[in-house]
Amino acid sequence: MDDVTRKQDRAPDFGADFRGKLLELFRWRRDVRKFKRDPLPPGTLERLLSVASLAPSVGLSEPWRFVIVATEGNRQSIRACFDSSNQEALRGYAGERAALYARLKLEGLSEAPCQLAVFADPKTPQGHGLGRMTMPMTIEYSAVAAVNLIWLAARAEGIGMGWVSILDPNEVKSVLDVPSEWSFIGYFCVGYPQNDSDTPTLETDGWESRAPVTILKR
Repeated sequence: MDDVTRKQDRAPDFGADFRGKLLELFRWRRDVRKFKRDPLPPGTLERLLSVASLAPSVGLSEPWRFVIVATEGNRQSIRACFDSSNQEALRGYAGERAALYARLKLEGLSEAPCQLAVFADPKTPQGHGLGRMTMPMTIEYSAVAAVNLIWLAARAEGIGMGWVSILDPNEVKSVLDVPSEWSFIGYFCVGYPQNDSDTPTLETDGWESRAPVTILKR
């Protein structure tokens, strides 16, 4: 048996120190909205996206599809989509909650050096449909799992990610000219954060606070 095979057959020993660092990474993974304009080193985003291949996916379908949004015209169109969607969302609130919403910074579209759109392909032949006949939404779940891995890998390198969810999915697909059957998962800003904190921004801004974990036993 060669060294490569022996390494694959033996699970790593993740000791207490590693587990503590891993928990610290989870705590410091934040939804970043304020970015420095400094560019990432060449190839960084592509390398982080390769981490997605380590994510679990239903039936080993690997349905995630990534679009790096690099052209200024597309970025401006996404910005316009956000502004329109954000105004519509604001109309859903009233009183003090509306005033607070209007003060929130909910994106980093003007500052982040990298922008990324993530989709899931529900028609991917990979995986041969295994595991999704009764729960087809597991295709989207798989893509979200890939996003989470990228987010953590980025944070481990001091890079922040921010999820811009206030967008019209159909408009995003039209701007980026992707297949109509792809399911829009999310739009992400990526770059170095202006500051670091282990507290969610929405908690700091007074919008919401973390709740206890809901666990049921039946």
